[in-house]
Amino acid sequence: MAKIAPAFSLPQSLLAAFDTNDSINQYLIENLPAEAWRADPPGGKGRTIAAIVAHMHNVRLMWLKAAAKEGKMPEQLDRTSVTPAHAAQALEKSREALRSVLEAALERDGRVKGFRPDVAGFLGYLIAHDAHHRGQISMLARQVGRPLPQKAMFGMWEWGTRGKA
Repeated sequence: MAKIAPAFSLPQSLLAAFDTNDSINQYLIENLPAEAWRADPPGGKGRTIAAIVAHMHNVRLMWLKAAAKEGKMPEQLDRTSVTPAHAAQALEKSREALRSVLEAALERDGRVKGFRPDVAGFLGYLIAHDAHHRGQISMLARQVGRPLPQKAMFGMWEWGTRGKA
Protein backbone atom coordinates (compact mmCIF):
# COMPACT_ATOMS: atom_id res chain seq x y z
CA MET A 1 0.00 0.00 0.00
CA ALA A 2 1.37 3.43 -0.95
CA LYS A 3 2.09 5.95 1.76
CA ILE A 4 0.02 9.10 1.61
CA ALA A 5 2.04 12.19 2.35
CA PRO A 6 0.51 14.58 4.86
CA ALA A 7 -0.93 17.73 3.36
CA PHE A 8 1.55 20.56 2.99
CA SER A 9 0.96 23.41 5.42
CA LEU A 10 2.78 26.65 4.68
CA PRO A 11 2.26 28.01 8.22
CA GLN A 12 3.70 24.83 9.74
CA SER A 13 6.61 24.88 7.29
CA LEU A 14 7.42 28.48 8.17
CA LEU A 15 7.37 27.67 11.88
CA ALA A 16 9.56 24.62 11.26
CA ALA A 17 12.05 26.83 9.37
CA PHE A 18 12.21 29.18 12.37
CA ASP A 19 12.76 26.25 14.72
CA THR A 20 15.48 24.83 12.47
CA ASN A 21 17.22 28.20 12.38
CA ASP A 22 17.42 28.11 16.16
CA SER A 23 18.64 24.51 16.14
CA ILE A 24 21.51 25.70 14.00
CA ASN A 25 22.27 28.49 16.48
CA GLN A 26 22.36 25.88 19.23
CA TYR A 27 24.57 23.60 17.11
CA LEU A 28 27.00 26.47 16.55
CA ILE A 29 27.26 27.19 20.28
CA GLU A 30 27.72 23.49 21.08
CA ASN A 31 30.55 23.16 18.56
CA LEU A 32 32.33 26.42 19.24
CA PRO A 33 35.73 25.95 20.87
CA ALA A 34 35.45 27.23 24.45
CA GLU A 35 38.54 29.44 24.04
CA ALA A 36 36.82 31.39 21.28
CA TRP A 37 33.86 32.52 23.44
CA ARG A 38 35.58 35.52 25.07
CA ALA A 39 38.61 35.92 22.81
CA ASP A 40 39.31 39.53 21.93
CA PRO A 41 38.59 40.38 18.29
CA PRO A 42 41.59 41.14 16.09
CA GLY A 43 42.84 44.66 16.69
CA GLY A 44 40.76 44.87 19.88
CA LYS A 45 37.81 46.32 17.98
CA GLY A 46 34.37 44.81 17.69
CA ARG A 47 32.37 42.34 19.71
CA THR A 48 33.47 39.08 21.25
CA ILE A 49 31.53 35.97 20.28
CA ALA A 50 29.80 36.13 23.68
CA ALA A 51 28.70 39.69 22.89
CA ILE A 52 27.45 38.72 19.43
CA VAL A 53 25.32 35.90 20.83
CA ALA A 54 23.97 38.20 23.55
CA HIS A 55 23.10 40.70 20.83
CA MET A 56 21.25 38.05 18.83
CA HIS A 57 19.06 37.24 21.84
CA ASN A 58 18.61 40.86 22.91
CA VAL A 59 17.43 41.91 19.43
CA ARG A 60 14.82 39.17 19.65
CA LEU A 61 13.68 40.74 22.93
CA MET A 62 13.43 44.13 21.26
CA TRP A 63 11.00 42.65 18.74
CA LEU A 64 9.08 40.83 21.45
CA LYS A 65 8.60 44.11 23.33
CA ALA A 66 7.14 45.66 20.20
CA ALA A 67 5.03 42.71 19.05
CA ALA A 68 3.95 40.88 22.21
CA LYS A 69 3.86 43.16 25.22
CA GLU A 70 1.41 40.93 27.08
CA GLY A 71 3.59 37.80 27.13
CA LYS A 72 6.25 36.85 29.67
CA MET A 73 9.51 38.40 28.53
CA PRO A 74 12.76 36.41 28.70
CA GLU A 75 15.62 38.19 30.43
CA GLN A 76 18.26 40.12 28.54
CA LEU A 77 21.76 38.71 28.30
CA ASP A 78 24.78 40.62 29.61
CA ARG A 79 27.46 40.40 26.95
CA THR A 80 30.24 40.59 29.54
CA SER A 81 29.13 37.68 31.70
CA VAL A 82 27.03 35.35 29.52
CA THR A 83 28.22 31.75 29.29
CA PRO A 84 27.59 29.44 26.33
CA ALA A 85 25.12 27.40 28.41
CA HIS A 86 23.20 30.46 29.55
CA ALA A 87 23.16 31.83 26.01
CA ALA A 88 21.78 28.54 24.65
CA GLN A 89 19.00 28.57 27.26
CA ALA A 90 18.17 32.22 26.57
CA LEU A 91 18.05 31.68 22.80
CA GLU A 92 15.65 28.80 23.35
CA LYS A 93 13.39 31.00 25.48
CA SER A 94 13.39 33.83 22.95
CA ARG A 95 12.72 31.31 20.17
CA GLU A 96 9.70 29.99 22.06
CA ALA A 97 8.35 33.50 22.66
CA LEU A 98 8.87 34.60 19.06
CA ARG A 99 7.38 31.35 17.79
CA SER A 100 4.19 32.28 19.65
CA VAL A 101 4.19 35.67 17.91
CA LEU A 102 4.68 33.97 14.53
CA GLU A 103 1.95 31.40 15.23
CA ALA A 104 -0.53 34.07 16.25
CA ALA A 105 0.18 36.14 13.14
CA LEU A 106 -0.15 33.07 10.90
CA GLU A 107 -3.49 32.20 12.50
CA ARG A 108 -4.84 35.76 12.23
CA ASP A 109 -4.22 38.26 9.47
CA GLY A 110 -0.49 37.71 8.83
CA ARG A 111 0.58 40.90 10.55
CA VAL A 112 3.18 41.34 13.28
CA LYS A 113 2.78 44.47 15.38
CA GLY A 114 5.62 46.88 14.72
CA PHE A 115 6.95 45.10 11.62
CA ARG A 116 6.19 45.56 7.93
CA PRO A 117 5.21 44.08 5.62
CA ASP A 118 3.96 40.86 7.22
CA VAL A 119 4.76 37.66 9.12
CA ALA A 120 6.73 36.15 6.21
CA GLY A 121 8.94 39.25 6.08
CA PHE A 122 9.38 39.11 9.86
CA LEU A 123 10.41 35.46 9.71
CA GLY A 124 12.86 36.27 6.90
CA TYR A 125 14.30 39.12 8.95
CA LEU A 126 14.75 36.93 12.06
CA ILE A 127 16.49 34.15 10.13
CA ALA A 128 18.67 36.59 8.17
CA HIS A 129 19.74 38.34 11.37
CA ASP A 130 20.77 35.09 13.02
CA ALA A 131 22.51 33.83 9.88
CA HIS A 132 24.47 37.07 9.53
CA HIS A 133 25.76 36.71 13.07
CA ARG A 134 26.50 33.00 12.67
CA GLY A 135 28.78 34.03 9.81
CA GLN A 136 30.45 36.65 11.99
CA ILE A 137 30.95 34.11 14.78
CA SER A 138 32.44 31.55 12.40
CA MET A 139 34.84 34.11 10.93
CA LEU A 140 35.79 35.55 14.32
CA ALA A 141 36.51 32.09 15.73
CA ARG A 142 38.87 31.48 12.80
CA GLN A 143 40.51 34.91 13.21
CA VAL A 144 41.28 34.29 16.89
CA GLY A 145 42.84 30.93 16.07
CA ARG A 146 39.97 28.80 17.43
CA PRO A 147 38.01 27.83 14.32
CA LEU A 148 34.93 25.69 14.37
CA PRO A 149 35.60 22.09 13.41
CA GLN A 150 35.11 21.55 9.67
CA LYS A 151 32.31 19.09 10.41
CA ALA A 152 30.42 21.81 12.31
CA MET A 153 30.96 24.33 9.51
CA PHE A 154 29.26 21.96 7.08
CA GLY A 155 26.78 20.83 9.73
CA MET A 156 25.27 24.30 10.00
CA TRP A 157 23.99 23.84 6.44
CA GLU A 158 22.22 20.55 7.15
CA TRP A 159 18.73 22.01 7.57
CA GLY A 160 17.14 18.67 6.71
CA THR A 161 18.75 16.95 9.69
CA ARG A 162 18.92 19.88 12.14
CA GLY A 163 15.17 20.52 12.14
CA LYS A 164 13.18 20.10 15.34
CA ALA A 165 10.47 18.12 13.55
